[in-house]
Amino acid sequence: MSESSKRESPLVVWIVSDGKPGHVNQSLGLAEALARAAPTETHMLPALPAWRAGLAWLLKYAPGKALPSPDLIVGAGHATHLTLLAARRARGGRAVVLMKPSLPRAWFDLCLVPRHDGIAADAHTLVTEGALNRIRPATARDMRQGLLLIGGLSSHFKWDDDALHLQIRSILSRAPDTQWTLTTSRRTPPEFLAGLPAWPNLSVVPHTATPPGWLPAQLARCGVAWVTPDSASMVFEALSAGAAVGVFDLPCNPKSRVGGAIAQLADSQRVTRFAHWCASGTLHPNSHPLAEADRCAIRILTWLKSKKKIP
Repeated sequence: MSESSKRESPLVVWIVSDGKPGHVNQSLGLAEALARAAPTETHMLPALPAWRAGLAWLLKYAPGKALPSPDLIVGAGHATHLTLLAARRARGGRAVVLMKPSLPRAWFDLCLVPRHDGIAADAHTLVTEGALNRIRPATARDMRQGLLLIGGLSSHFKWDDDALHLQIRSILSRAPDTQWTLTTSRRTPPEFLAGLPAWPNLSVVPHTATPPGWLPAQLARCGVAWVTPDSASMVFEALSAGAAVGVFDLPCNPKSRVGGAIAQLADSQRVTRFAHWCASGTLHPNSHPLAEADRCAIRILTWLKSKKKIP
């Protein structure tokens, strides 16, 4: 094959999926960023049960026998780890895991680990600002449109319906010209919506009524987003979209890495805590939206060309 033919061959990416939307979202975020930077061919494969993945590794077998051999095998979620390793042993390519893995990091070619996990960058690790996502900076945002993104029970923050209702009332009353849309998550306590104030500039869309792609579409048009701090992924998605981001106040578990990540974002003026907004009346502007998927894609393409480890 000539050098020109090699250059024209697309990058082949296998995504190993555990079926969880949040994990698939991370993998697709990286694959789509790679495709924006270079011709890319992406294929989705299901993660094998652990015993089958272990057997596949021993027998040098991998699903996707009819697919072109991968350059990258990408996965997020602990259930993908063994399938990633089995696929690499059987078909080659480089195994990239989008998290702090449950197996030794040295077993993978590259780990993309959120900063709040407390892992330093090394030959097998690229540190990211939050988990990767598919959100891109919006080209036209309306500061009169706002989002209220409500999470729920978690080990990182103490949930308090009454405190959140009071904070939401304050936001609605102090921004009467903004049309607010509130949505919940699977973790939101069922009684939360019953206690919400009725307000003329508030629309409520429960998570059960949101079709696929609803949140990215909302983030693309809204200039402001308030997020409960337990929903770290939505905080980083809002920052990636370019919205000005406020974070509701909830008591934090002092040992929580997610709480530490939110504190770092507040200290760097990436987000505005509710108490600070009450005092100042303004949110920190999001002048430089996050673009972590694109940053990682460029680093990975350079790494593939150089055939060296990421420093």
